[in-house]
Amino acid sequence: MTSESKSKGFNLFEAEDQVLARAKDLAARVEQVPAGLQDDILALVESYNLVLKEQRRLVRLSDRQQSQVAKLNKELATRTAQAEDALAKLKAVQESLVQAEKLASLGALVGGVAHEINTPVGIALSCASHLSDTTRHLKTLYEADDVGIEDFEAFLTQATDATTLVVDNCKRAAQLIGSFKQVAVDRVSAERRLFNLEKTIDETVTSLSPQIKGAGHRVEVRCPSDIMIDGYPGVLSQILGNFIMNSLIHGFDGCARQGVIAIKVDRVSLNSIILTYDDNGKGIPDANLSRVFDPFFTTKMGQGGSGLGLNIVYNLVTGPLGGTIAVTSAEDQGTQFKISFPPVAPI
Repeated sequence: MTSESKSKGFNLFEAEDQVLARAKDLAARVEQVPAGLQDDILALVESYNLVLKEQRRLVRLSDRQQSQVAKLNKELATRTAQAEDALAKLKAVQESLVQAEKLASLGALVGGVAHEINTPVGIALSCASHLSDTTRHLKTLYEADDVGIEDFEAFLTQATDATTLVVDNCKRAAQLIGSFKQVAVDRVSAERRLFNLEKTIDETVTSLSPQIKGAGHRVEVRCPSDIMIDGYPGVLSQILGNFIMNSLIHGFDGCARQGVIAIKVDRVSLNSIILTYDDNGKGIPDANLSRVFDPFFTTKMGQGGSGLGLNIVYNLVTGPLGGTIAVTSAEDQGTQFKISFPPVAPI
């Protein structure tokens, strides 16, 4: 109780005491009144006295309860502040882990593309070296004035074959580098721009082809060539990359059959696009299906799995992409992710 209310409480008690005193005085003055009426007056005074005692007891009880409530409120405020501080630290840690996961996936992409580029570059280098040796040999014959028609024709054949291989493999290396460069820039910069959906999907799949082919799997893409998206190509690339890596690490792990990934895009209306991702892997158990998007949930804990891959996908789909995502799966029946999103990302 406040000092004001307590003061009012004490004034009330004083007034009650005065009333009680007057009642007692009245009881003394009515001794000449008939006995029955005297008993009624005395009973009234006794009842009022009991009410007064009970009221004072309740006031004291209320004071104690208010003191306890104040103490509990203070403790609650302290616990709330501690919980908010712990939540802020948890969010910071989670954000750091998410960024680490993104960089890790980009690092895997770099390693895979570098390995893939080695093949066409190595072939081109071998062909160029062979062409250099052949040219040097022809020059030696020419300087000795010993060049025959057969020698010259053999040189032309070898030079034609070598230059064709050099050009083809340089084009292949340039394609890989171009795909990787665009995917890497989009993921790092998170720049919003107008992009062709089919091209972005193809670039993402190409950049991950070393991991896909190295594991003996394949990817099939069906997407209209004229769909343009005003949004974030890096977000879409990250989503598809996480899907593919999830299939390679989890879906196809221990499967005897060849893994097949199908990416299909349908434009259902001017404001809605549906991207369906299917794999024919071992599927997700019912007990885990409702938890696949939870942060830190993984069946590969301690084996390189962070449990953030699909959580990142969920946040990217519902955030920058402005869409929704659903998953269906059954054991040994593969897994399907269906994403619905607008062609113009929210601002």
